[in-house]
Amino acid sequence: MTPRHVRVAFIVITVLIAIGAGMWWLTRPEPVSVVVRKVDKGMVQDTVANTRAGTVKACRRAGLSPTIGGQIVRLPVREGDHVKAGQILMEFWNVDRKAQRELARNEHAAARARANQACVLADVARREAERLRAMKKKGLAAEEAVDKADGEARAQAAACRAARAQEKVSESRIRVAEAALEQTQLAAPFDGIVAEVNGEIGEFVTPSPVGVATPPAIDLIDMRCVYISAPIDEVDAPKIRTGMPARISLDAFRGKVFTGHVRRIAPYVLTRAKQARTVDVEAEFENPDESRDMLPGYSADIEVIVAEKADVLRVPTEAILEGDKVLVYRDGEPLEQRRIETGLGNWEWTEVVAGLKAGEEVVVSVDRKGVEAGVPAVRETQED
Repeated sequence: MTPRHVRVAFIVITVLIAIGAGMWWLTRPEPVSVVVRKVDKGMVQDTVANTRAGTVKACRRAGLSPTIGGQIVRLPVREGDHVKAGQILMEFWNVDRKAQRELARNEHAAARARANQACVLADVARREAERLRAMKKKGLAAEEAVDKADGEARAQAAACRAARAQEKVSESRIRVAEAALEQTQLAAPFDGIVAEVNGEIGEFVTPSPVGVATPPAIDLIDMRCVYISAPIDEVDAPKIRTGMPARISLDAFRGKVFTGHVRRIAPYVLTRAKQARTVDVEAEFENPDESRDMLPGYSADIEVIVAEKADVLRVPTEAILEGDKVLVYRDGEPLEQRRIETGLGNWEWTEVVAGLKAGEEVVVSVDRKGVEAGVPAVRETQED
């Protein structure tokens, strides 16, 4: 090959290389923008959360309803009133029962007077018998008179005992009348707040028929103590034990997390149509003062801390792909997919047992379009 041919070949090869480089440059994939996070050490927790929204409940709440029907004649409380234990909340027409109580009291007074009379006569007869026995010893009284006096004394003593027994019967009748009168009154069983009143003066109220749920006449809530009841999936329930720490959050107090602990785990599984089977778990606040402004009925969520490890290698849970894989980022290099071995984890952090080192960076924006292994990437921001 002549020098001229060599120069031509060299020019052609150079042109082809330039064309190829230009085509590669024009068709090369654009780097994707990714958010990365450094692998570091810290706290990792294994947590269990409720499957559906929980509810704030009062430790004591009573739906009060009458045991008999009646017409409301007195309604001394309104919704929102603070009441004391024993305070009358609603009263029905009871003139007849009050009259029966008054009659029982009067009968008791009469029975007590008759008993006092009978016992006085018994005392007189006893003293008379004793006097005649003493006279008989001196020969001043006949045997017949003494026997008659003894018999009279025993008879009067028996009459005294019978009258006292009748007095007790009349006392019982008073209690029966008072019990009947109490059936016409709804009294507060504990200190609390009246949450709901169903009825007005003049209306007729009837008790709930068997098997038919009706609204209570008075809904009374003790606001001094509240707790959270939330459904936990049956798969997660066996991990939970009473006393375990928990985080509590409420929609009404957005951005605030309260500390608490598990106070009760229901001993049965709830089955709802078209929903997972769940177990109700109750959590109470670590600091009761924090729950003073919380109303029963608020929606709430609990996150039970089943286990935790401090100062372990961890990555954000959002960075983990299916099959325990992550995308590792290095400046100037395509994204690398790497399988890791995980330990404890929750929605925020997952422990890395093997597959990564502290200081390496992983992609957390894995749901962005075009983010996959082998593509060039540029760091959008560095989160610490």
